[in-house]
Amino acid sequence: MALQDIHNYYEDLVQHYIHALELDRTRDTDFLADLYCLVLNQLPAHYIRYGVDMIYFTSDEKRQEMEEKVNFAVTSAISWLDNENHRRNTRDQP
Repeated sequence: MALQDIHNYYEDLVQHYIHALELDRTRDTDFLADLYCLVLNQLPAHYIRYGVDMIYFTSDEKRQEMEEKVNFAVTSAISWLDNENHRRNTRDQP
């Protein structure tokens, strides 16, 4: 078995949600890297080999729950990062 075939399904969900919010167009790469780290550290790991497995072996309720966790984690992380950046900018101003 090749380890590179296995990935955390939440990474896909986070990437899709961040893209849907168009954050990849409005935020710089440093912000996005920090955002991904903060978000993924809030979420449980759910390793899969094939994305299609999620369609067949996960109930609609479970998928909805996973999406809600991602939405909450992304929103929380954006808020924290924005507050942290504001705090730094305020502190650095004379």
